[in-house]
Amino acid sequence: MFDIPDDVSYLNCGYMSPLMHSVAAAGEAAVRVKQHPWEITAPDFFELPNRGRELFARIIGAAWQDIAVIPAVSYGTAIAALNTRVGAGQEILLLQDQFPSNVYPWLEKAKESGGRIVTVPRPAFGTPWTPAIIDAIGENTAVVALPHCHWTDGALVDLVAVGEVVREANAVLVVDATQSAGALPFDISTVQPDYLVAAAYKWLLGPYSLGFLYVAPQHREGRPLEQSWAGRKGAENFARLVDYQDEYGPGVKRMDMGESTQFHLMPMAIRAMEQILDWGIENIAATLMEKTRQIAERAAGLGLASLPEELRAGHFLGLGFTDGVPDDLPEQLAARKIFLSVRGESMRITPHLYNSEHDVNRLFEALDSVLGRQRA
Repeated sequence: MFDIPDDVSYLNCGYMSPLMHSVAAAGEAAVRVKQHPWEITAPDFFELPNRGRELFARIIGAAWQDIAVIPAVSYGTAIAALNTRVGAGQEILLLQDQFPSNVYPWLEKAKESGGRIVTVPRPAFGTPWTPAIIDAIGENTAVVALPHCHWTDGALVDLVAVGEVVREANAVLVVDATQSAGALPFDISTVQPDYLVAAAYKWLLGPYSLGFLYVAPQHREGRPLEQSWAGRKGAENFARLVDYQDEYGPGVKRMDMGESTQFHLMPMAIRAMEQILDWGIENIAATLMEKTRQIAERAAGLGLASLPEELRAGHFLGLGFTDGVPDDLPEQLAARKIFLSVRGESMRITPHLYNSEHDVNRLFEALDSVLGRQRA
């Protein structure tokens, strides 16, 4: 289903997923549609993104009316920041070494509002994040901006427990699910975030420059970043677009990026999400947990430490070295066509269903060789 040669071991879905043959074909067909623009009709502008909303909503357990189409995580978190009140002296809670797209908007928000950033430090190895996060939430907390799992090592955050405390504090919960949506079960009804954002190009197995934003119903009347014509009431009637409307379209279409139809990208995202739902996210998660469990067991034999299984996402494995990750390790592995990432202090291994036992064996043969030479 993927165009991955036998001599390539790609264990780096957390960086960027490969496209399935069917997803690439959908993209190629979509590009050709623009060759015949006379075949593109007014309903196409709305049916295509609405199908994308519907599928992403199913992945996270939401309603399609609560999904906006965005180009990037930074766009979605900017909408959250724009629509969130932070008073002078109030706190915005982040994690240490959190991915920048869910950090920079809040740094700016703190500057503009006189608020204060509170960074929860990384807990001791083998200790969960969740208690430290909950302890940091208080009556002065305005925003809690978190991932579902940490992008460097896959450390899990119990968003259900955190969400309860956030609501008690009357704060706003903003979740970046880019490193989990599509590979880790998620239920909007139990977490109850105010905003959730995910890019399509990682675990959603889709294209770059496209993503989705969930906006909780109580924030539907919020302000968009831009004033797109397609987000207004009656936009489907092209002949009457000059009848300018104050009212927006249904749901959170007002939050959409301009040109949200994304004729060339949305068909790819749709095909990828259809396949993910066909496999079943619970099945994907269970399969990837077994893969990373086997890798973690073999890595322990080389003296490489990983988080306990109950503290990490099953599709994510961060391996720690006693003296730090060797500087040239990714390059040495890449020379053998084995691809993974180093993030923070972890060698990050993020497999997907396309990875086989052959890939894992190649990884450890290479690690044995590289680490053996360094010890010698």
